Amino acid sequence: MKPVVGIVVSNKMQKSVVVAVDRLFHHKLYNRYVKRTSKFMAHDEKNQCNIGDRVRLDSSRPLSKRKHWVVAEILRKARIYVRPSLAAQTPGEPAAASTPLGSLPSSRG
Repeated sequence: MKPVVGIVVSNKMQKSVVVAVDRLFHHKLYNRYVKRTSKFMAHDEKNQCNIGDRVRLDSSRPLSKRKHWVVAEILRKARIYVRPSLAAQTPGEPAAASTPLGSLPSSRG
């Protein structure tokens, strides 16, 4: 089988990922292009794939009931947003979580 390229949609398993592969085909009756998505389970030996990565899969012998693909390479890593922690605030800026409840301004008139 020829290698396929898709996007990782799940990496919650150990050494396994689920990859969504899109394909376009021409519908003869409607004379339009139709997009279909197939999901494949693939073996990720080093747990390097994250959700949103674009990967190339190669076929292999059956590794489990549903897994007979192997991640050959990661073509593009996903851009993951890392939220800045509260500990990395500037020293002059007070932290909102450290304000005691008794010292909050009251909105009652």
